[in-house]
Amino acid sequence: MSTAEIFAGNCGFNTTVEATMEGKVCKLHITSECDAIQKMGGELTEVNPYQEISFKRAMPKIHEAGHKYCTHAACPVPVGIIKAMEIEAKLALPTDVVIKLSRTKSE
Repeated sequence: MSTAEIFAGNCGFNTTVEATMEGKVCKLHITSECDAIQKMGGELTEVNPYQEISFKRAMPKIHEAGHKYCTHAACPVPVGIIKAMEIEAKLALPTDVVIKLSRTKSE
């Protein structure tokens, strides 16, 4: 099992994603303090990793669900779900993803 712990930022909500491979399907268990992500997790219980890692074939189901349920376009949860799935499917190494944000004072 691979896990992603996601702190979404200003909203203050935490989400945990557990991904488990069963054959060629990745089962997802998503728990969140966010109501929208809880609804998304209820719909997004399994995916085919090879269909999720590229925009070239079709829109990945995870991004479709993010578009349907996330109210904030910059929500990092859909990407965190994909990262957990990639690790579990052995399509990526378990390396943390970091976005550092800052604001410089204008003079």
